[in-house]
Amino acid sequence: MENLQLQKIANEVRKSIVEEVHAAKSGHPGGSLSATDMMTFLYFEEMNVNPNVADDPDRDRFVLSKGHVAPALYAVLAEKGFFPKEDLLTLRKPTSFLQGHPDMVKTPGVDMSSGSLGQGVSAAVGMALAGQMDGKDFRVYTMLGDGEIEEGQVWEAAMFAGHRKIDNLVFIIDNNNLQIDGSVEEICSPYPIASKFEAFNFHTIEIDGHNFDEIRSALKEARETKGMPTAIVMTTTKGKGVSFMEDQVGWHGKGPNDEQAEEALKDLEKVGEALCQK
Repeated sequence: MENLQLQKIANEVRKSIVEEVHAAKSGHPGGSLSATDMMTFLYFEEMNVNPNVADDPDRDRFVLSKGHVAPALYAVLAEKGFFPKEDLLTLRKPTSFLQGHPDMVKTPGVDMSSGSLGQGVSAAVGMALAGQMDGKDFRVYTMLGDGEIEEGQVWEAAMFAGHRKIDNLVFIIDNNNLQIDGSVEEICSPYPIASKFEAFNFHTIEIDGHNFDEIRSALKEARETKGMPTAIVMTTTKGKGVSFMEDQVGWHGKGPNDEQAEEALKDLEKVGEALCQK
């Protein structure tokens, strides 16, 4: 798929994220917007997934370990055709199958329930090991937040994956440098992130998480890496695409009001118009 097409899809996903959290009057827009480009690439180019056979045992798996950015995952799944886009507006409602964190029992296309930070990545390691032991070709991708990697469980999982040489496994770290209370370097610095994963026997790649050429190249390199798992550390902008949300920690976990949602959608409409001119 051409980058321009991916950019257009990602912009539609970002619009859906804004609409979701606005309708819910709660949620996590900042990290959802920073993760959008990588998730778009995974589901529309990289992964072997099919909404018509959502439970295919040979499919690739994606585990959103930073489960609070479920609005991004739901928006991508809807864009891919796993369920109707209008269902996105039911986010977090008591009767909805789209809750504040992913639920593999209720939501089509969700491979693992997640939300408690550190636990999703551990499940992903288990999935990848099972595939390796069964001689399967599927790959497992898991996305973590840079604040999430302050959790000790992440490093237990990493130590196990590196020791077991689980090379069908990719950790993706969304390094937007902001967590709920401030910048990660002020709260509990995980830097240098890549060096830490190297110490746990990972092949590491550092990229711009909003550049589709770099995303494509990194995931190709990960597929070609044998004998060790891969960690892709992607530098991103929290709130990407919405001018007043970008790099603002206050947008970690709240929904926009009517005026803010309107302004955010106008920003994204301008992005879409610019993409149509290319």
